[in-house]
Amino acid sequence: MIEILDKQTGRSIGTLSEEQFQLLADQLEEESASDDDYYLNRATVDILEEQGTDPHLVAVLRSALGAGDETEIRWRRA
Repeated sequence: MIEILDKQTGRSIGTLSEEQFQLLADQLEEESASDDDYYLNRATVDILEEQGTDPHLVAVLRSALGAGDETEIRWRRA
């Protein structure tokens, strides 16, 4: 399992399976192979949802955004 966290506060947002996380990693930009964080915005989540992305993954990402339009998340193996 992969735990998704708010990069700024460290608050746990949710967990993803390896498959769900790989789907996320394939869609978002990594600056390096050792990167453990991603920039996320509402438009990206909307596009993922429109493409039929796993509903649980979309729900975790929407939870990360909360009422805002953008955020940074990080991940760690749980």
